[in-house]
Amino acid sequence: MRRIVTPTMRLHTRFCLFALAALVLSAEAACIPQERISGRAEVTDGDSFEIGATRVRLWGVDAPEGRQSCTREGRSWACGSEAARKLRSLIGDRTVTCTKRDVDNYGRAVAVCRSGAADLGAEMVRSGFATAYRRYSNDYLDEENDARAAHRGIWAGEFTNPEDYRHDDQHDATTQRRSESPQAASRCDGCYIKGNINAQGERIYHLPGSSSYEDTVIDESKGERWFRTENEARAAGWRAPRG
Repeated sequence: MRRIVTPTMRLHTRFCLFALAALVLSAEAACIPQERISGRAEVTDGDSFEIGATRVRLWGVDAPEGRQSCTREGRSWACGSEAARKLRSLIGDRTVTCTKRDVDNYGRAVAVCRSGAADLGAEMVRSGFATAYRRYSNDYLDEENDARAAHRGIWAGEFTNPEDYRHDDQHDATTQRRSESPQAASRCDGCYIKGNINAQGERIYHLPGSSSYEDTVIDESKGERWFRTENEARAAGWRAPRG
């Protein structure tokens, strides 16, 4: 007897083949381990840190830059420094465990990271010291709405969106470098710590928000330089200010 194949049967066969292929792909994906990064973290700013030699940026969030200021009750405050301090407090002495999602233009691993049970990105946004980075993710919109409604952190006043601040800062730095001599300082990406050499030849680093930060000018012709982290500065022979 000749078997009659109807359009419905063909459609059913195609559907089954598609479902089988999807199951195979899902099984293969499940067997591919996601890259994990784990260890003690050295905070750079409100959304990035180093674990050993690996630079990490938190997925889906954008915090004020290290030397960025915001306005609250008509007064300027160092929201960038406070964001970094908040991230340090969330991490404490605990091991940070990250699941890598991407790599950014600066070679940093972009990852979802946890300290204990806390999702660091979620906690930074919920505390009002970072925004949900909508360009890349909608994961933390609820946390942002909660922080905005409660006027926490940067939502207690006015602030420049961190991405806009970076753009303006890079433009200003480019303009300044063009107007300065070839010996003038050039700041590396993510470098906000100033490594100064005083009149006595002492090498001292200054963190954003510290009393001497704004008045300190880096002159690379004298051996002064910029750093990303305190560990990097100390390893190079610089120390923190006394007192």
